Amino acid sequence: MKASVDSDRCAGHGDCVSICAAVFAWTPDGFAEVVLDEIPEQYTDLVVKASHDCPEHAIEVDGG
Repeated sequence: MKASVDSDRCAGHGDCVSICAAVFAWTPDGFAEVVLDEIPEQYTDLVVKASHDCPEHAIEVDGG
């Protein structure tokens, strides 16, 4: 599974970072980014939840 954050849509709410800090982190300018190229299986459910919970719909999940 892969995930990405659309930097044009992200408003920095931080829900994704709160849900799965192993995959999502803050950029220096206060937005979220994905820090892993491939999402380990142990985090897939959390990444899908983060995608669904994102108020800006800025997270795209591929292969989940």
